Amino acid sequence: MSGRRSLSPSPRALHPLAWWAWAAGMAVTAIKTTNPLLLALIAAVVIFVVSSRRTSAPWARSFSFFLRMGLIVIGVRVVIEVLFGQRGLPGQVLFTLPRVPLPGWAAAVSIGGAVTDNALVGALVLGLQLAVILLCFGAANTLASPYRLLRSLPAVLYEAGVAVTVALAFAPELVVTVANVRAARRLRGRPVRGVAGLRGMAVPVLEGALDRSLQLAASMDARGYGRHRAEAGSRRMGTALVVAGLLVVVVGLYGVLDSGALDGAGLPLFALGLVLCAASLLLGGRRSIRTRYRPDAWRWPEWAVAFSGLVAVAGISVAEALGVAGIQYSGTPFTVPLLPVLPAATILVGLVPSFASPRPPEAVPRTAPALAASVSSGGVS
Repeated sequence: MSGRRSLSPSPRALHPLAWWAWAAGMAVTAIKTTNPLLLALIAAVVIFVVSSRRTSAPWARSFSFFLRMGLIVIGVRVVIEVLFGQRGLPGQVLFTLPRVPLPGWAAAVSIGGAVTDNALVGALVLGLQLAVILLCFGAANTLASPYRLLRSLPAVLYEAGVAVTVALAFAPELVVTVANVRAARRLRGRPVRGVAGLRGMAVPVLEGALDRSLQLAASMDARGYGRHRAEAGSRRMGTALVVAGLLVVVVGLYGVLDSGALDGAGLPLFALGLVLCAASLLLGGRRSIRTRYRPDAWRWPEWAVAFSGLVAVAGISVAEALGVAGIQYSGTPFTVPLLPVLPAATILVGLVPSFASPRPPEAVPRTAPALAASVSSGGVS
C-alpha cells in the first residue's frame, strides 16, 4: 500500500527574488500607512515568517541586528522630537525643556520648549513606520541567500551585483570572525570585554577581514572575472538606458506613493521606467554570456510568496482609494487608532510564505574563495 503524498513542498531553497518581492510588498504597505495597529501587524507578520523559515546560515543571523536597529530608530526619532520638534501643537504638556534662544533667521527652528503628548505620539508613529520598513528589508536579507540572489541577476547587472553581494556578505562574516576571536581569547584566559578586550580583538578581526578580501580578489582574478568583449557603443547605450530607466522609475514611484503629486502621471512614468530598464537588460544580456549550473526554479511556491506581498499593497491601495478611515493616523488630537478591516485582512495574507514556501535545507556557510568560485562560474552552488 502506497503512502499518501504530502501536500507541503519538499525542502529546498526558495528563489531569492520571491523573498525580495514579498518583502518589498510589505515595505510599500508600511510606507502607505501611519496607523500604528497596521504597522504593528506588518511587523508581527514579518517576524512570524522569518521565525518559521530562517536557516542557520551566516546571513540569517542578521535579523536580530535589524530588530535592534528598529528600536534605535524609534528612540532617535523620539529624542529628535523632544529636542527639536514643533512647538505649539495642541495637547497636554508633559514636560518643558529649557528654551535655547536663536537668532531671527533661525526662527523656524526650536531647541527645547514644551513637549506635548500629541507630539510624542506622532514621533512614535513615524519612528515605528521607519522601523517596520527597515524590518521588512532585514527579513529579505535574512531569508534570501545573497549568493543565490547574485546567481539570479541578469547578465548585465552581474558585475554590479557582485559588489552588492560582497557588501551583504561582509557583515555576517564579520560577526562570525568576532565570535571566533572571542572564543579563542576566552580559551587563552584573556579578557573579551571592556577596553582591554576590544583592544585585543581589533587587530585579529581587521587582519581576518583583510585576508578574506585578498583571497577573494586573488580568486576572482585567477578565474578571469570581468574579462569579456563588448562594443563600446552597446555598452554606453545599455548604461544610458539603465540610468534613465531608474530615474524615471524613482519619479514614477514617488507619484504612485503620493497620490496628489504629478497629477496622476506616477503610474505611467513607473511603467515607462520599467520598460527602459527591461530594454537595457535585453541589450546588455546580448554581450554578456554567462552559464548557470542548476539554476533556481520558479514554481508555484515562488508565485504564492511574491503574490502575497502584492496582495498587501493592493489591499491598502484599494482601501485608500475607497476612503476607508483609519489608514493614516496623526495623533492630533490623541485618540485610539482604528483598525480598518480590508487592509488588515490583506496584510495577514503576508503570512502565506510561512506555510506555502518550502522548508529550506540547512545552508552551509560560504567563505571568500567559495564566493569567488560562485562568481567565476555564474553562481555554482
